[in-house]
Amino acid sequence: MVSVKYLHQVQAALLSGFMSFIMSGAITFINLGFVHGFVGIWIHAWLVAYAIAFPTILLVFPFARKLAMKIAAKP
Repeated sequence: MVSVKYLHQVQAALLSGFMSFIMSGAITFINLGFVHGFVGIWIHAWLVAYAIAFPTILLVFPFARKLAMKIAAKP
């Protein structure tokens, strides 16, 4: 198990992994359809997307959390 002190990084890794996997699959399918080699193309697109998504979430998450707290706190 990972220490709770790394919760933010673990959460970012999971969220960016799930989101980039789903989005890269959807966009690959929209652009190419279900072509021969689809899964390989999708996995390649996902690895590239994940390499971008993970550090982006680490940078953006604190701002997004503060903004969400302000929006949710308004009556």
